[in-house]
Amino acid sequence: MTIIKINAITVPEGSGDELARRFADRVGAVDRQDGFEGFELLRPSDGRDRWLVVTRWRDEEAFEAWVRSPAFAHGHAGADAPSPHGGPVAVGSELWSFEVAGGTTAQRRT
Repeated sequence: MTIIKINAITVPEGSGDELARRFADRVGAVDRQDGFEGFELLRPSDGRDRWLVVTRWRDEEAFEAWVRSPAFAHGHAGADAPSPHGGPVAVGSELWSFEVAGGTTAQRRT
């Protein structure tokens, strides 16, 4: 069963572009991890200060294996480094966990 992990990151004003750049620099780092199904970085468009990192995993065990991996440690090294504006890029985060309970995907018509 697919599980969803959302890291809700609180980002101070002026640091969002740096957060996006750091994620862009690591694109593909998790793609070959066993059980990984997808990733999205969501930028708030309504004035909020929380960015969402949404990942999909085959199961909880696959996610936990990623968190324990050297690749995870490497990808998160320096995460607390200051932004070009002087402060940290993120000032807090929460990890949310979900299971898919229903939904749909768009089908292309030809």
